[in-house]
Amino acid sequence: MTGPLTTSEIREKYLSFFESKGHLRLPSHSTIAPDPTTLFTVAGMQPFKPQFMGAPAVFPGYGESRRVTTAQKCVRVGDIENVGRTRRHLSLFEMMGNFSFGDYFKREAIAWAWEFLTGSEWLGLDPARMYVTIYEDDDEAFRYWTQEIGLPESHIHRFGADENFWPADAPLKGPNGPCGPCSEIYYDRGPAYGDDTWADYARTRESARFLEVWNLVFPQYDRQDPRPDGTPVLADLPFKNIDTGMGLERVASVVQDVPDFYSNDVFKPIIDRVAELSGQPYEGEVSVSHRVVAEHLRSVSMILADGVAFSNTGRGYTTRKIMRRAIRHGYLLGFREPTLYQLVSLVVQTMGEAYPELGAEQSRVEAAIRGEEERFLKTLEGGMQRLSGLLAELEKGATLPGEAAFLLYDTYGFPLDLTKEIAEEYGISVDEAGYAESLERAQETARAASKYGKAELFGAGQEALEGLPPTQFVGYDTLTAEGEVLALVGAGERLPHLRAGSEATVVLSRTPFYAEGGGEVGDTGVLEWPGGRGVVRDTRKTPAGIWLHDVFVEEGELKPGQTVRGVVSSGRRAIERHHTATHLLHAALRAVLGSGVRQAGSLVAADRLRFDFTHGAPLSDEETAQVETLVSRWVSANFPVTWQEMPLAEAKAAGATALFGEKYGETVRVVRVEGGVPFGNGTVTSMELCGGAHVTRTGDIGAFVIVSDENVAAGVRRIEALAGEAATTWVRERLNNVARVAGLLNTSVDGLEGRVSGLQAQLKAAQQETAQVRRQLAEAQMGGGRAPQLRELGGFRVAALRLSGIEGNELRGAADKLLDQSGADLAVIASDRGLVVKATKNAVARGAHAGQLVGKLAAAGGGKGGGRPDLAQAGIGNPQAALEALDTAF
Repeated sequence: MTGPLTTSEIREKYLSFFESKGHLRLPSHSTIAPDPTTLFTVAGMQPFKPQFMGAPAVFPGYGESRRVTTAQKCVRVGDIENVGRTRRHLSLFEMMGNFSFGDYFKREAIAWAWEFLTGSEWLGLDPARMYVTIYEDDDEAFRYWTQEIGLPESHIHRFGADENFWPADAPLKGPNGPCGPCSEIYYDRGPAYGDDTWADYARTRESARFLEVWNLVFPQYDRQDPRPDGTPVLADLPFKNIDTGMGLERVASVVQDVPDFYSNDVFKPIIDRVAELSGQPYEGEVSVSHRVVAEHLRSVSMILADGVAFSNTGRGYTTRKIMRRAIRHGYLLGFREPTLYQLVSLVVQTMGEAYPELGAEQSRVEAAIRGEEERFLKTLEGGMQRLSGLLAELEKGATLPGEAAFLLYDTYGFPLDLTKEIAEEYGISVDEAGYAESLERAQETARAASKYGKAELFGAGQEALEGLPPTQFVGYDTLTAEGEVLALVGAGERLPHLRAGSEATVVLSRTPFYAEGGGEVGDTGVLEWPGGRGVVRDTRKTPAGIWLHDVFVEEGELKPGQTVRGVVSSGRRAIERHHTATHLLHAALRAVLGSGVRQAGSLVAADRLRFDFTHGAPLSDEETAQVETLVSRWVSANFPVTWQEMPLAEAKAAGATALFGEKYGETVRVVRVEGGVPFGNGTVTSMELCGGAHVTRTGDIGAFVIVSDENVAAGVRRIEALAGEAATTWVRERLNNVARVAGLLNTSVDGLEGRVSGLQAQLKAAQQETAQVRRQLAEAQMGGGRAPQLRELGGFRVAALRLSGIEGNELRGAADKLLDQSGADLAVIASDRGLVVKATKNAVARGAHAGQLVGKLAAAGGGKGGGRPDLAQAGIGNPQAALEALDTAF
């Protein structure tokens, strides 16, 4: 248990250190940004913006504290093209942070940073190699660094607001609002990393030798509009904050004395595995590809584990871009089959203890990455050959035409940034303006093919639809209509007829059936004709506006040219109720939770509605009641629901919002509830761009109830709700259930809460009694206080014991008692199904790590587990084998 600290140990030391200074340890926020200003979480302080702006420092499930510490996983992709090409750029990094919301300020922040970096109990870096930058006017920070820390003045540089102020240049350029100076801490890595001096850094502000390891930000001013003469106004904030960031990867490279991020204990196993799988050693120019694969795989694994899925928009698109860059570099290393997904287990192995979501989502992440590899590799080779041929025809310094770049995207799925990156390797630029023009022409063609800009796909059988006119949809105004059968399509071909017992796709000239789209399911119903009848099981449509009815013929024979009568099932009315209720739910959520609510998916069916939206926390009981009340007010008011087609620009100007987040054509359909309901000091209204079916008055919705609110991805909630008869049936069933439970407990519905509380108290008393019996059993098996025999293992005194019938808290309590009785450095206790390792503070300071030891012992005992350096536990199947592994575990 010797050697430099691992990245995991550095992370734990940091968090433990600031816990010892009264900070509340909170888990990392998701990589999905907690606010709409960015796609991803880009800084450790971002989840705490409300607290920095004065919100209460209350964190549900964790407590209340104006001092907080975290290890935050951050994603930045602004310079993605540099990742791998340099040895200091990352798309995913861990930012260690300690924050004060109006509590301590500069003095404590500076002192604690210094103590952690240089203290022998913590990182133990050489104080003589520490250097600092401060804002040019920050005499307070200068005084603390020189007079209280004792840092020589020669180790301090003063810089202007462009370097040592947050935001940069805020005094002169703004923006208005909270701001303040900052102080950065640097470590001199020595002449092996450069022959420049600290004075040289002051001139160039670039150095591989002097590495920034810490940044202390002191938000203490409110930047206001400058005076008439241009003098900046920096008023004191009512309370001052601390925002600290320590880059974990940077510090790990210093502590482990390795040349760069990619040589630390997190990246090295992944890079070694890439080299092994590819047969390409990690050296020379090809090493760029090793780094890209390792870094991007780690980044994508973390993002996917947080609930993001590969897609063509938003953060899903950015994640796909990162992944495809990794696949491309894997291709350069020789990977022609899906391979990179195999590296996910190494990410879990090196980071899963700190971020358990990696392990929990490992199978799903591996499957997603493998699927993306399979898709992209199919087109990558052809695209690479085509692009290489195009670039070979051009001279260095030439420009690849934009139309050619677009065809690579349209044909091979090559995103523009990938084409640019490959072209750059040839010394060739890309005509981005021409690319944009080609893309816009293609989008206009697609929009012209679909009135509302829908993008439903029709796969096999597309040729069978050629020459057919768009279907006339009349289902907004009626649920029955006659139309001519234009085509019968099955197995991708036109059919001459369809007999009873057969199923195929039917195309009509005119239809009342709504085609699936915008979250609303397709209509069902029947087709009727003289001597025949068919069941419509689903309705879809093509981008060209051709309605596709999936029909099973029950009797008679159906042929092209026949006139049929379409009758939509009564379920449409229930769908309409749920669809209009979805619009009202959306408007109510934005009113109650704030304008940050954004639709993230929906399902509108006859039996329920489902609405996904961006929000970081479950709805409280009060918020749920407010949302239901707002919808009920609309229902009670019985407002008319109207719709009209208008130009997109006009609809936006009128304030219509896009419920489904789609791309719309020039003409759109606007659904409006003709009346608002009171909330707070204003009125809430509903007006959406929507092509779906709706009720004609809000009173048609009937009862409305929210039945569930759950988390479906990091930062995304899902509400399921019911309207009309479905809502009243659900409520009646729950009332009946409550009555039955009350009967089983021999009480009334009104007395149910008191009865349950009494039973809970009895259960708690019984559990306490059981715990007391287990403690007594443990004490009896531990020999009544007699000190057990100690063993000397790996330079530590170890006390080991096997108990029976003990688990959970009692097992950990027994470990504490064993340490006290024995005077050992480490206590190891194995029970029937559990294992606990406890280490003293002194032992941890000398290199002991309970989490690592318990992992080895648990593996021998047929289980697994982990934990902190001072305390760890595991589940096991063979306690004797776990204890016998002690001899080889050190």
